[in-house]
Amino acid sequence: MSTAGQPAPTLQKDAAAGLRVAVVAAQWHERIMSGLIDGALNAAAHAGADTELVRVPGTVELSVAAARLAPAFDAVVVLGVVVRGDTPHFDYVCQSVTQGVTQVAVRTGVPVGFGVLTVDDEQQAIDRAGLPGSSEDKGREALDAALLTELTLRRHTKPELS
Repeated sequence: MSTAGQPAPTLQKDAAAGLRVAVVAAQWHERIMSGLIDGALNAAAHAGADTELVRVPGTVELSVAAARLAPAFDAVVVLGVVVRGDTPHFDYVCQSVTQGVTQVAVRTGVPVGFGVLTVDDEQQAIDRAGLPGSSEDKGREALDAALLTELTLRRHTKPELS
């Protein structure tokens, strides 16, 4: 895994106070998902954001949940794990969720943090899940990305007229 070029975290304590974030998480691979969810929720708490955790059956369902929730939240974070198997199913799921959440973000203008691990084996997911001994915390990174994007856009866009 490469962390070359990775930016240093810049989300300051309480920087997102008052913002609402939906954390949408798949149910497969519960141990890994627990690490991803904890990373996202802890990062949100540090930033002062209010969160709502929504669980869906699998990674494919993340897109429709994000689409439905985005209008009611300032940011959405999707979390899932897809482990490569012996069939093309891995490719279809990865392509579907990537395109789906990208469409949600572009269509709604609501930042969507992408915390879906697409890995060759379970150990690669564990290494990225923010668990004790993990080298990365992709749940935190996805939450940070969504909130930092929302905060940046608020500084650079016109306020809505009431």
